Amino acid sequence: MLRVVALPAILFAIAPFQSSIEPLSKPQRAQIRDVGAWHRGCPVALSDLRLLSVTYRGFDRRAHSGELVVNEAAARPLEGVFHRLYRLRFPIRHMQFSDAYGPRRDRPADNDVSGSFECRDAVPSPCVSAASARGWSMHAYGLAIDINPRENPYVGCGRVRDPESRRYLDRSDFKKGMVGRHVVRAFRSIGWGWGGKWTGNTKDYMHFSSTGH
Repeated sequence: MLRVVALPAILFAIAPFQSSIEPLSKPQRAQIRDVGAWHRGCPVALSDLRLLSVTYRGFDRRAHSGELVVNEAAARPLEGVFHRLYRLRFPIRHMQFSDAYGPRRDRPADNDVSGSFECRDAVPSPCVSAASARGWSMHAYGLAIDINPRENPYVGCGRVRDPESRRYLDRSDFKKGMVGRHVVRAFRSIGWGWGGKWTGNTKDYMHFSSTGH
């Protein structure tokens, strides 16, 4: 029995963290344009974005290779953050390029995708009375990352958009994949802020950004 329990931990411990930072390839640029994640008028050029590839721990406790499209200026610091998350054995559900930019019919059905770049406006709070958000989201600059959206929902006035996220509203009842203090510290080490620290009745527990907004 002891050998069965210990074996996965040993296998994970010897899997080395690997990472790379590369310009987007022509097919990747085309895919991002095709799905509408980038369009003319976006505040960052595709040439200023980078594909950050990192090893991450999955919910299955195995090592996986994931990709994020991020701003070139943030790529190297974020590489260090994900190395730290890997050492912490923090689990991430989905984080492949195709999960965020592939055909919608082929993306994960649970929508629990960790991602970064998307040229869009900021999303308003789930509060019914909240005014529409204005201005670019930090995601539009490649300077924000959402981690495990289902386990770390965007909450406003006690409401969430994904009914499956309701079981994660009680942040004191810590469950697998939820952002905790160690994850917050990892991002804080590069000066990024967390949406879970926002004041008022709106919290975005999945969201980290260079400005904290």
